[in-house]
Amino acid sequence: MIMQNSITDIEGIAVGHWTDREAATGCTVVLCPQGAVAGVDVRGGAPGTREIALLDPVCMVQEVHAVVLSGGSAFGLATADGVMRWLEARGHGFDVGVARVPIVPAAILFDLGLGRADVRPDAAAGYAACEAAQTSQVAEGSVGAGTGATVGKMLGRDRALKSGVGMASRAWGDGARVAALAAVNAGGDVIDPTTGAVVAGARHSINGESGDLFGDTIGRVFGSAQDDAAATRWPGQKPMGNTTPMGNTTIVVVATNVKLSKTGATKVAQMAHDGLARTIRPVHTATDGDTIFALSLGEQPGDAGVVGILAAEVVAQAVVRAVQAAEGLHGVPAARDLGRNAK
Repeated sequence: MIMQNSITDIEGIAVGHWTDREAATGCTVVLCPQGAVAGVDVRGGAPGTREIALLDPVCMVQEVHAVVLSGGSAFGLATADGVMRWLEARGHGFDVGVARVPIVPAAILFDLGLGRADVRPDAAAGYAACEAAQTSQVAEGSVGAGTGATVGKMLGRDRALKSGVGMASRAWGDGARVAALAAVNAGGDVIDPTTGAVVAGARHSINGESGDLFGDTIGRVFGSAQDDAAATRWPGQKPMGNTTPMGNTTIVVVATNVKLSKTGATKVAQMAHDGLARTIRPVHTATDGDTIFALSLGEQPGDAGVVGILAAEVVAQAVVRAVQAAEGLHGVPAARDLGRNAK
């Protein structure tokens, strides 16, 4: 199996997007119909989730059959209903004797501030994403759950930059693999962890004429002990808080072919958050819903701690890829539109 730098490098996974560019919203389904051991870790202060409690290692159900990432704020959780219907129609789910019940955790991001706030992904969108699922050539950028995603909102909507969905994968040892898919809708800047450079974030110039497009937003908003006046450099702008105009949240699915228990998968999800901390500044704030799911498929031997270390790396790479692959939409430019940081 040739590596594609995609979450579908993990055998048994397919990914499908449903995209509405006019409304600037969408959803992404990560299908694992035959079942995957799963864990989750929620770090943001404003999450929107479904079927999270059953992923606790003490709970009975051992496997999930899909994970849905969606725009539309809490309305987008309805996408899981469509995914359940698609799976049930094909005989997948937890056998309860009289029926099979598909287990479909979900997490949402807030994208109602871009496009149309009255159009959100629903059950039909979730079903359509399943119909579109494939195991190769999965689209990245401003598609699916990343359609309305943006970053760099700490200085206001006028200075935000477009983001989207990104993926990355890595192999090691004798066939072990780990991969990630991230929908990045952060309030802060996205940092390249290898260089420390800001690759996408709040624009210093609304019209893009400034040569210094991105910089240290936190320093400019909040200042420092050496420069208490820094927070006043942007008249009329406020630090990120409840009035943030476009909302935040980065939601991620990590998958591996290493055989893990629910406890091991949960530890991987926890460690994978290090990848967000390396690439998003700030992250895990009160207005974020940052959530990472971890899936284990396959029988490859390995250690959860090693998987977690490498999971953090692929999450960081997926976050950077999300802003590099994004396209401008509804007047919000992407890094590639400004001629910088696009690869």
